[in-house]
Amino acid sequence: MSKKEIQVGGQAVIEGVMMRGPAYCATAIRRKSGQIEVLKESFVTKTKTHPLYKQPIIRGFVSLIEMMTIGIGTLTFSAQRAELDFDDTDKTDKKENSLFAKITEYLTIIISFGLAFLLFGFLPYQLASWINLTKDNWLFNIFAGAIRIVFFILYIWIISKFKDIHRVFEYHGAEHKSVHAYDHEQQLNVKNTVKYTTIHPRCGTSFMFFVLLISILVYSIVDSIVSRYFGFPQIFVRLAYHLLLLPFIAGLSYEVLKKSEKNLKHPIVKIMTIPGMAMQKITTQEPSEDQIEVAIVALKAALELDLSEYTDIRFVDKETKD
Repeated sequence: MSKKEIQVGGQAVIEGVMMRGPAYCATAIRRKSGQIEVLKESFVTKTKTHPLYKQPIIRGFVSLIEMMTIGIGTLTFSAQRAELDFDDTDKTDKKENSLFAKITEYLTIIISFGLAFLLFGFLPYQLASWINLTKDNWLFNIFAGAIRIVFFILYIWIISKFKDIHRVFEYHGAEHKSVHAYDHEQQLNVKNTVKYTTIHPRCGTSFMFFVLLISILVYSIVDSIVSRYFGFPQIFVRLAYHLLLLPFIAGLSYEVLKKSEKNLKHPIVKIMTIPGMAMQKITTQEPSEDQIEVAIVALKAALELDLSEYTDIRFVDKETKD
């Protein structure tokens, strides 16, 4: 297979993998029966359809929003398919379970955002205030940033101990292995793919670390400007405009990550990528050959490659009931 000049990537979902190609997103899921179901949807990024969205910084934030939207959608789809394998109740119970599942889903989203705000927003700033760092913008943001990083690592480590999350991390490893095989122009099969590492420099984990590190620099500079002309801000004022700066930081992090991919051997880039690559020791786990096969099917479907060698594949849509 000759490698096209395109980059592929994706994410792990429940019992499967989502891959994004230049024109399609494909999600492959292993059902309890062993059959692989594939959801294939056309997708063209807005960064290619609107001149404004192509601009540096802006394109990074737009891409992030797109991937979050796709990610939530595919995770929801995989959860719905997984639910079918464990639902042996009658129709009345199914309706009640469906309503309960919807309520639980919305509550989970609300609680997740609340917890994220507490751990990565308010609490680091409050801790920095308690030790009287509010009058030193650089120390304040270095300390708050370090606390955010510690909380992030602890959060990932704790959830990795859950059995279901551990399986998702195995599929994450399968995703990385298959992308490595593609990047190295290998024929996409389990034999060629299994030998590659589960660590990949384009991983979202690395992106998150770029965001955390770059936010320290940006916040420190902006705080210095604000304090020079308006005095040292109160915690909630500081937190408010820091939140407003997140789209810029996300876009800037995207640009830095893109540049680093082309200069991975540069000493500074190596140092900057160490934290994210190290975190992948937790967020990716060694997958089984069956899991790698699912990732390969997703990748081939996203790239519109031949899938005729697989005899137990079924293409579905979001409305498929069984």
